[in-house]
Amino acid sequence: MTASIALVDDDRNILASVSMTLQSEGFSVRVYSDGKTALNALLETPPDLVVLDIKMPIMDGMEVLRRLREKSMVPVIFLTSKDDELDEALGLASGADDYIAKPFSLRLLMARIRALLRRTEARYQQLDENSPANDSHIIVRGRLVMDPDRHQVSWDGQDISLTVTEFLILEALAQRPGFVKSRDQLMDTAYQDDVYVDDRTIDSHIKRLRRKFRQADNQFKSIETLYGIGYRFAEE
Repeated sequence: MTASIALVDDDRNILASVSMTLQSEGFSVRVYSDGKTALNALLETPPDLVVLDIKMPIMDGMEVLRRLREKSMVPVIFLTSKDDELDEALGLASGADDYIAKPFSLRLLMARIRALLRRTEARYQQLDENSPANDSHIIVRGRLVMDPDRHQVSWDGQDISLTVTEFLILEALAQRPGFVKSRDQLMDTAYQDDVYVDDRTIDSHIKRLRRKFRQADNQFKSIETLYGIGYRFAEE
């Protein structure tokens, strides 16, 4: 089936160029020039992926994503200002799966879109809808319970809502408690395609993971940083 992509940006030149490129690659495309209109449409008819600009009038991308995440885990790629680390950090902290800085090459954006669609599809197709879930896949690490087949995570009995990228990173750490995963290893896990991301992206996802778990348990310390090396999961 043709994947549907929603583009949300107040720059009509970007909407035109990106939508034409996506359509030429076989995607179904919906475009929106303001956040408020986009939010209503995204909730009413969810696409397979959203490309969302941060800085827009009426309702900015941060607010759109915040409200979207209350009801939907649709994959989101944020468009940020050039070299604006604050935009990047806030975007990933708000629940975006990935980000790309303006100005960007259409080739890079297409690669990021395809990569995110592939890993989202792989995550949700692990369990055939007509087959019972396989409990042997469930990961239990102290108070952490992860069910990869259902894309469910809980900490001490409380559900934790994670994006696809966050889930993949946590799963990689939890599979071998106590073992260190370098940033490069985590990037290979979360971004399995030949798509460039830098260390800051993984660091931002880790910060977001910790924040989510600390909302359920303010004493959460199971994701440990080994400075200059990487991260590990410490089973409690």
